[in-house]
Amino acid sequence: MRKTVLSLAVAVFMLASLVNLHAASLAGVTLPDTAQVGGTTLVLNGLGLRTKFMVKVYVAGLYLEQRSSDPNAILKTDAPKRIVMQFVHGASKSQITGAFDDSFNDNAPDARKTMKADIDRLLGALEPVKDGDQMVFTYVPGTGTTLAINGAEKVTIVGPAFEQVLFSVWLGPKPPSADLKKGMLGQ
Repeated sequence: MRKTVLSLAVAVFMLASLVNLHAASLAGVTLPDTAQVGGTTLVLNGLGLRTKFMVKVYVAGLYLEQRSSDPNAILKTDAPKRIVMQFVHGASKSQITGAFDDSFNDNAPDARKTMKADIDRLLGALEPVKDGDQMVFTYVPGTGTTLAINGAEKVTIVGPAFEQVLFSVWLGPKPPSADLKKGMLGQ
């Protein structure tokens, strides 16, 4: 009897450990440790929290083929990658487009001019969000960067240059917050 109870306790502990290995949580948001992009399995590199005026806005998770804490290497690598933004506070379309526009100006001012049409396509595809909504930006070499909102694809922009500009919003020299960037880099 004692052996059975001990075996059952070990099995329950191992099962609980497995559950913890397959998800990461921050600010009440849980994201899976892996994501399938095409035929590639990406791993969760890290989670960061975006706050504005002490209000929690979203949790962002960065998925890569291999974990990395080097933002420049991540931006320059032409490999599948994904950013998941899980909103914990609602935002209007103008608030979201304004935040992205500011980030493009801060992190890729030259691209703001040379890639204006692509940036405008992305900004035009954004929608207002509420608590629980999710935006996913997925880059696949040869295909481009796709924005999906709550599982519905909104726009795909071709080419690696746009992916670098977009991902610099979070990983560039002036991210929305230093803590958000550090979290996404797993630091």
